[in-house]
Amino acid sequence: MKRTIIALVCGLVAPLAFAQTSTTTTEETTSTRPSTTTTTTTTYEAGTVSTYEPGKTIVVRGEQGPVSFALGTAANIVDAAGKVVTAPLRSGQRVRVYYTGPTEHRTVERVIVEE
Repeated sequence: MKRTIIALVCGLVAPLAFAQTSTTTTEETTSTRPSTTTTTTTTYEAGTVSTYEPGKTIVVRGEQGPVSFALGTAANIVDAAGKVVTAPLRSGQRVRVYYTGPTEHRTVERVIVEE
């Protein structure tokens, strides 16, 4: 009887003893290049839409006059609640255009429709 129990225990433990173990390799890299810090400021222009071409340009008439922006693929058009606006913008709608970069290289990040 003892031999039978010992044989059963050995039979159950043997597969665990021969189980495949996993190996994890960690690679650490060190950069010798000096780090640079880039500061990006976001500005906005508020006004009414003069013209709008989806995915191309938007012209906003603000306090300083009309300002043209090139819309890239990353520009999001949302309402005040943050929901994506699917309808094209109409002339006369109040918007805020948030952008980065200097005047000649403005990158539009998002357009918020205020109405």
